[in-house]
Amino acid sequence: MAQELGEKELLKMEVEQLKKELKSPRFPISKTGKDIKDYVEAQAGKDPLLKAIPEDKNPFKEKGACGIS
Repeated sequence: MAQELGEKELLKMEVEQLKKELKSPRFPISKTGKDIKDYVEAQAGKDPLLKAIPEDKNPFKEKGACGIS
């Protein structure tokens, strides 16, 4: 699609996109960083990568031992 449009049309589309982005609310990183940290800490108890899955509920647990005779 971009190949079909001329340079002028592409620049118009870029300007329109930048106008949309300008209207987006901005927040300081000092606030959003703290919010993200709080969310991650609150969800840490449910995260299977941080908290191991119980052996009886682990679908990837090996069913039996492998032996070579």
